[in-house]
Amino acid sequence: MERLKQKLDIAYRALSTLQDLLKSDTLTAVERDASIQRFEYTFEAVWKSGKSFLREVEGLEIGSPKGVMRGFLQVGLFTEEQAELALAMVDDRNLTSHTYNESLAQRIYAEIDNYAELMSCWLSAMKAAVENMPE
Repeated sequence: MERLKQKLDIAYRALSTLQDLLKSDTLTAVERDASIQRFEYTFEAVWKSGKSFLREVEGLEIGSPKGVMRGFLQVGLFTEEQAELALAMVDDRNLTSHTYNESLAQRIYAEIDNYAELMSCWLSAMKAAVENMPE
């Protein structure tokens, strides 16, 4: 369980760096691209925390990001709407290596606030579940 707590802490720190950049009122192309980069590593930290959570807390061994999203729906920690957004987030994460395409970069950036909010809720739900577990 200690390893899961460490992964959650890392994911929270990654999310914090993304949220800090999203607070900017003015956005340059460099800041947009930096936001997309931060989204990438935040997503990686969060979904891997989710994978560990499902294994350690729920007893589910799931190896892919989309499988993890479906697992959270299955165990009741995602609503249908959250699961749909999470699956779209996985698709966008997979496209981030193509952000040299200006319209794609703009489209992904436009969703990052929603993704950051979802990841924040997701982390909070995992943290609450871990804290409420008997020792």
